[in-house]
Amino acid sequence: MELYTPVLALALLAAGFAIFSVVVSALTGPKRYNRAKLDSYECGIEPTPQPVGGGRFPVKYYITAMMFIVFDIEIIFLYPWAVHFDAMGLFGLIEMVLFIATVFVAYAYVWRRGGLDWD
Repeated sequence: MELYTPVLALALLAAGFAIFSVVVSALTGPKRYNRAKLDSYECGIEPTPQPVGGGRFPVKYYITAMMFIVFDIEIIFLYPWAVHFDAMGLFGLIEMVLFIATVFVAYAYVWRRGGLDWD
């Protein structure tokens, strides 16, 4: 347990700083609200009048997010493989080629279907 004491102390310090920052900014910050600040903003999508109960976002927004997640997961698998490439030998190479081929097939499918075109 004494090995985790510095980690717990750092976590408590980080949580305390986060809570302190939020509370102090809420108490001391300016309180000038206007329509533009209260409008919704979604990563470059222009806000439009929304019907009651919410509206619809373009599908391209979600495709971009899914592509980011796929390539993020690919990098997560590639890094440990690159670090321990010598220890895995031929088996590791074959497995990584199969994994990259699977990701490439998904990428080619999205490209062929026009998921990367921004008309």
